[in-house]
Amino acid sequence: MKMRIGVFIILIGFMLLSCSKKENSSTEMDEWPEMDTFHMTMTEAFHPLKDSGNVEPAMRLMSRLADEAEKWAAAPLPEKVNNDEIKAKLEKLKTDLRALSDEVKDGAPEDQVGTTLYTIHDQFHEIMEAWHGGGEKHEQKH
Repeated sequence: MKMRIGVFIILIGFMLLSCSKKENSSTEMDEWPEMDTFHMTMTEAFHPLKDSGNVEPAMRLMSRLADEAEKWAAAPLPEKVNNDEIKAKLEKLKTDLRALSDEVKDGAPEDQVGTTLYTIHDQFHEIMEAWHGGGEKHEQKH
């Protein structure tokens, strides 16, 4: 009987430990859904250009990409990246994408769109690298 009570107490202790809150609320597991949504569209737009020189998907998706950049810039920032530098980078990304979207609507040449999208993609990676800790380089594995 004493052994059963001891086992029961140990099991209750493990259960309480596994259900307790974690102390550190700011971990790599935190989410930034606006970045993730933007990233998915950037992947669809950028990789055909990068992988095979096909700018058509970028031109087709440019308005959506600009809209998602606006939503991302307007969304609350996670604490780990809530600073003036990231706010400025998001504003620049939003502005540059809206300008590129307008250029696409006005018939910009494909080579110009491709060149500008490479620059914007680099801007995006600066933000993403800040989110992932600054030292980590994303190797185009979208």
